[in-house]
Amino acid sequence: MKRFPLSKTLPAAFVAVMALGLAGCGFTPLYGPQTVTKGLSAIEVVAPPGRAGYLLREKLDDAFARDANVLPSHKFIYSVQEQRYARGVRVDNVANRYELNLTAHWRLVDSKTGKDVKSGTTSAAVTYDSADQPYASIAAQQDSQERAATELARRIQLELATWIAGKSKA
Repeated sequence: MKRFPLSKTLPAAFVAVMALGLAGCGFTPLYGPQTVTKGLSAIEVVAPPGRAGYLLREKLDDAFARDANVLPSHKFIYSVQEQRYARGVRVDNVANRYELNLTAHWRLVDSKTGKDVKSGTTSAAVTYDSADQPYASIAAQQDSQERAATELARRIQLELATWIAGKSKA
């Protein structure tokens, strides 16, 4: 007879008990039902002009896993507001640290009816160091725009996924 140490069987038993416990309370993972994934992939993103708008569109297309072979059920229309604040000041009174706030005012429009079905405002803030060299400073600012757009897309994706999951249960 082969013996198994308790330390190797305990994690498997714990996972099994937790799975049974969660199944009984009605817990459903957000991305469990296919309706959420299909719902997000059928959203067409309409970007405003400018670098921040373009970056956010790219990140949203990735976050929604946009399927170009499917006719869009909704259009995601937004505007982007970008604000930069000096946060760190050196002895010679020159800012060396900045905070970038990226805010999207958005609305989700039904493609068939043209009516707004959801709207909101979502923001993300990131910080970056400003170097003395001009190119390094521009590169740091552009990197902060990309990081802010990534975070903003993640927050919008989560909000819309939650909305779609709630809509599919009703």
